[in-house]
Amino acid sequence: MNFGGLESRRRHTAAPFAASVALLALSIAYPNAARSQEPPSSAGWRDVTLPEYQQHLADLDSIVAACQQQRSHTANTQSSFPACDSAQIGPDNRVHLSSLPASVSREVRYDWLRSVLAQAEKKGDANKKTIFDAISTSKDKPASVNDLLTAAHQRLQDDLKQAQGQAEASPGYVAERKSLNTILSQRAYQGVTQQSGMGRFREWIINILDKLFSGLVRFGSQAPWIVWLLRILLLVGIGTALAWFLLRIERRSSVRLIPDVEPAPGAPSAREWQLWLRDAQAMAAKGQWREAIHFLYWASISRLESKRLWPADRARTPREYLSLLAGTDPRKPNLATLTRSFERTWYGGRAAEASDFNAAVEQAAALGVAAE
Repeated sequence: MNFGGLESRRRHTAAPFAASVALLALSIAYPNAARSQEPPSSAGWRDVTLPEYQQHLADLDSIVAACQQQRSHTANTQSSFPACDSAQIGPDNRVHLSSLPASVSREVRYDWLRSVLAQAEKKGDANKKTIFDAISTSKDKPASVNDLLTAAHQRLQDDLKQAQGQAEASPGYVAERKSLNTILSQRAYQGVTQQSGMGRFREWIINILDKLFSGLVRFGSQAPWIVWLLRILLLVGIGTALAWFLLRIERRSSVRLIPDVEPAPGAPSAREWQLWLRDAQAMAAKGQWREAIHFLYWASISRLESKRLWPADRARTPREYLSLLAGTDPRKPNLATLTRSFERTWYGGRAAEASDFNAAVEQAAALGVAAE
């Protein structure tokens, strides 16, 4: 049984609850009567163990019983009853529960009992209004002192029973833990693990973003102009990004909008690149490597020009053809290497070898010039 239930059960006791309400109500309606019947103030706190608290409850029950007995035997001969002196109650208790973790305690007050004994100590006056006139067992009849004492006796008995049940109120949950361990050891739970480090990191990032945007929302509600500023910055950013993107597309794209006309006579593309390649292969078969590289270069130019990368113009130099390709075009390094080989052998007068031709074939193949 949980010892914390002491207070909850006390709240369900009708007479003490009604007494508390009456004390508050009548102390406002009849301040003089309330002051005349005010119980002695608390004598402080006393730290007790659970057995000491149980003994104290038994002693208080004996005080109530002695008060009832004295009132019943000498009610006609005495105007006061020393056995009902509220000073016998002693200080309130701060009960330390040994069966629960350290520093756990419960405070038990006895002001309600002091009020009852203060009323019972003196012989009642039917013509005098007191704060206890509101405590009644029926609709019209006020509660008598004997009724209050009987209710106090019952309450002390209930408290004592609850305190005596505290020894059984601390289950170890051994059986429950064993049952849970059995369930968790089943195959269905073998793959269950704690949240991974990456999951915790994502949750941390989400929490930071949530705090950031929440702060922006609060700031925006306090300064409406910041919303318009952010909108303007957003539009400017989108426009800038769009312009940059279009410029990048224009720079990367080496396709030129060339009219679909026949190439001018004498332009490299006026002759199909396959014919240029065939001539290069024929020269290579004769061992004329310089002429073979010459035809292979123009086969590459014809191949690129046929894709309309630039307008056909026979007057261009090899370096001008090379400059027509964008710097980011992946074909430009191969064309640059082929151009240097062609210039060294054709214009520079350097003797060409089979190795030079084979290297030129590799560069031309990268440009799309290869035997089909």
